[in-house]
Amino acid sequence: MSTSPDAETPLPTRAGALPTRVPQARAGGRHRRPEIPAILEGAPPLVLAVPGPADADLEDVVREIALLARAGRPGLDVRPVFLGAGATDLTPVLGPVGGAAEATPDDAAAGAEPADGAEEAVDGEPAPAPVAEGVRNAVVVPLLIGPHPEVEARVRATVEAAEGRELTVTEALGPHPLLAEALHERLSEAGLARADRARLFTVVTAADGIILATTGGPAALQAADMTGVLLAARLALPVVTADLEVPGAVGDAATRLRQMGAERIALAPYVLGPDLDPDLIETAAAHAEVTASAPLGAHGALGKLVLQAYLAAAGIQD
Repeated sequence: MSTSPDAETPLPTRAGALPTRVPQARAGGRHRRPEIPAILEGAPPLVLAVPGPADADLEDVVREIALLARAGRPGLDVRPVFLGAGATDLTPVLGPVGGAAEATPDDAAAGAEPADGAEEAVDGEPAPAPVAEGVRNAVVVPLLIGPHPEVEARVRATVEAAEGRELTVTEALGPHPLLAEALHERLSEAGLARADRARLFTVVTAADGIILATTGGPAALQAADMTGVLLAARLALPVVTADLEVPGAVGDAATRLRQMGAERIALAPYVLGPDLDPDLIETAAAHAEVTASAPLGAHGALGKLVLQAYLAAAGIQD
């Protein structure tokens, strides 16, 4: 797992939120790095809308992406919500809206009237504690590499069902140059591309053609084309896009690359990873007779893009 280079101290977990970690004091000196500004108290939480029902692998990736985002702004309140079929209730992560606030000791000493909705003691039994009011304002960042109409519809349904809240929803994270950089890194990790951009050394297994495979339909494929152009510029190789969910699409892309003269072809999954059928990438690669790199997963680029989307929507200077 990627972690901040500074030692971190875990704080108690807030209900519905991930553990908050804050860097310890930085050492002084002439060459110390600039201090990272913390999120101010009262800033809206970041609701990370994750496609697909929760499972152990997906939860691990989401947890790491959240920590990567928080490393860029200590104190950032990240609250994941997993979007299965239909709308998802945000109450578990944001708390109830319209609950009565708890009375303070000063109020009780002054004999203040109970707040609306608070129950009085009955037969000497203490009254049940009133429910604290939940968060009304939040920024919802869909964990989407590119446009995905089905998931975006789930996000809209979830937001519309959250009555009494002011929720700002951001766009998909890509296309973006950081995602092309992340794809390049995943290819190099698999020995399918040179790690440097200057091409100062060779990799025997390096591919001479790349299939950029994504999901989400025509809109996602069009957005992937833009990332493909950026990746092609980084690698100085032809890049062809394909829809992983369309039977034969990856094989057709491989045929096009072979017609261009490519002999060693790599499949670069332009997807998060755990949100998909685990056999989808492997089956497509085997059918097209190509070698696949790992999906994006919990890459640092996703943490940066999630944070950037939140800061822009919340009106906080980067």
